Amino acid sequence: MRNLSLFMLTQLFTISLFGQQQVSEFEKYPVFPTCQNENFGNLKNCFNTTLQTFIFENFKTPKIVDEENYQGEIAVFFEVNKEGSFKLLYTEAIYADLKEEIQRVFDLLPQIKPATYNSRPTYVQFTMPIKIPLQKPIFEDSKDQKLLASNQLNPKQSEEYDAIKNLGYTNEKYTSQINIPLSHQEYARFDKVINQVGTNTHTAQKPFLYQTVNTYQNLEERDVQLFKNKTSWLGRKFWNEHMVAFKGDNYWFTIDPGVDVQVGKDFDSKKNSTYNNTRLAVIQGGLGKKLNFHAVLYESQGRFADYFNRYAESIAADGGGNPAIIPGMGIAKSFKSDSYDYPVATGYLSYSPNKMFNIQFGNGKNFIGDGYRSLLLSDVASPHPYLKLSTTFWKIKYTNTWMSLRDVRQEATIDGAFTTKYMATHYLSYNLSKRLNIGLFESVLWDNSNNRGVDINYLNPIIFYRAIEFSTGPRSGNALIGLSGKYKFSNQINAYGQMIIDEFSSGDIFGGKKSWKNKVGFQIGAKYYEPFGVKNLYLQTEYNRVRPYTYSHNTIILNYGHNNQSMAHLWGANFSEFIAIARYEKGRVFGSAKLIFGKRGFDFNDDTDTFNYGGNIFRDERDRPFDFGNEVAQGNKTSIFHGEFQAGYLMNPSTNLKVYASLIYRDFNPQVNTATEFKDTTTWLNFGIRTDLFNWYYDF
Repeated sequence: MRNLSLFMLTQLFTISLFGQQQVSEFEKYPVFPTCQNENFGNLKNCFNTTLQTFIFENFKTPKIVDEENYQGEIAVFFEVNKEGSFKLLYTEAIYADLKEEIQRVFDLLPQIKPATYNSRPTYVQFTMPIKIPLQKPIFEDSKDQKLLASNQLNPKQSEEYDAIKNLGYTNEKYTSQINIPLSHQEYARFDKVINQVGTNTHTAQKPFLYQTVNTYQNLEERDVQLFKNKTSWLGRKFWNEHMVAFKGDNYWFTIDPGVDVQVGKDFDSKKNSTYNNTRLAVIQGGLGKKLNFHAVLYESQGRFADYFNRYAESIAADGGGNPAIIPGMGIAKSFKSDSYDYPVATGYLSYSPNKMFNIQFGNGKNFIGDGYRSLLLSDVASPHPYLKLSTTFWKIKYTNTWMSLRDVRQEATIDGAFTTKYMATHYLSYNLSKRLNIGLFESVLWDNSNNRGVDINYLNPIIFYRAIEFSTGPRSGNALIGLSGKYKFSNQINAYGQMIIDEFSSGDIFGGKKSWKNKVGFQIGAKYYEPFGVKNLYLQTEYNRVRPYTYSHNTIILNYGHNNQSMAHLWGANFSEFIAIARYEKGRVFGSAKLIFGKRGFDFNDDTDTFNYGGNIFRDERDRPFDFGNEVAQGNKTSIFHGEFQAGYLMNPSTNLKVYASLIYRDFNPQVNTATEFKDTTTWLNFGIRTDLFNWYYDF
């Protein structure tokens, strides 16, 4: 403290008051009675002269100073308050006698007229060094004689609030490290551009950063071209802009209210209607050039088509008080007599120290793949905490993601608390040529057994360290490996694929006996941009096939799931599926059609057959009926057709607010009707307005 004080003092022979450079900082100095007739410009000097003279005339040097021939300083910090009284706030001196003496002198000071600012009385604080021994003050107009006042009325300080100005938001979002929200319709708008032959893009790791995509397509220009000619504030905010947009010195942020309001009718249900009522708020921004943030708060209530409600209730969390889990969202509470209440919050920090690295920490979803589905890592489950490190250089992009997941089933509940498990994924994408990309994938899950928490063994960012699983014990983790690829035949056509291998056992995979250990799945698909010369039309076909028992495990919680939802394909395992998708947009108008034909194998779960046939990834795989002869869609074989058609209008390109109508037709036809799986047909018409920030999946 003494060093700090001495740093603030000057080397004057007698008393000096140091302060700001301009008297006008206080508008008017405190005024001693002897200074009342001085003009404004002399008030500062008169105040200093009078105060220093008063101290010199009244100060009595303590005896100990003379006895020890002391030469030094007293540091004094004092205030003249709004009433004009002097108040000694702090004193620093080598002798207590010096402190007591300066306090006595300040107690003698008269009450004077206080300082004023904006014509109102205010307090002012000063720092003053007093040289010992005292000598008569000598006043000279020099740079050493400055006023040292610590005053809240410094114009630069008192006007700080008013000085915060909006420099004008200029769409910094498009060049930021913020994620483009995971929406199939939104990603289709630039999918062709980033898949051109010769680009060094890595399209499997999603979500993309605005900064990355903006390199290939000017997203700001694309959206601005859609703006309506609105001059009123309300017109601009509703049709074109963010509701609140602010840009300051080296920072910016936007705030938007949003909705996801749906009203519909399930024509095969006894209920009058379906609905969803979501109110949401989105805040995003940047602090400097390297750090960005994004957060969304959802408050929702809803009731859906009967098949959707049944599925949501079938995956409900343990405890009884939570009747459902809304797929892709989270645990729901009861609302009224037949609806659900499901609040959700997502958000993340995104930091890019340079062009090579991006680090994200938050609560949300990720996706690996070029298809509509992913057999590696998908966005169909509820949001979850994650830490992601993306490294991009040369022809490589390497993504490490660590996640915290939950198992909310009764079997996994311990002392009334849901069980936590962890997952680490590594995905290495390599552009082998300007047309061919290959990807290597690994995912390892482990639980919190023995309270080991985030086991440091699994934090190793190097891909393919499956040996760790065995070095820590055969039941300590669940490892999956995968392969992906994409080939660009032309700027219009590309093909892609994936393979997932769970519990790799070459003898069982290639043995030809259809072993239950042959836990593999594959995907193959193709995209066709602007077919037949139709601009902005986008066609996609995809086939997925996953064998029984894939993604499951014999340890209670080491399945490939979170909140009773798969972290890969939403059908789990034991299925085959063909998908055809068409998407089109022109200006603000968009439309899509999706047809899904599938075969799934369900368990019977009746009095005569309680076996696990490999479709439910949350069941213990040891409950299987046989070891060999396992076929895809075994068990209660079910044919599924799902048709989904949507048309809409993009109301606000900046916030992705859309109005739409959709029609879903679903035919579900099992070989045997059971309590949970039975023949069912659904026709569901829906109208809505939504801020499109995530994918709704209705194709269960």
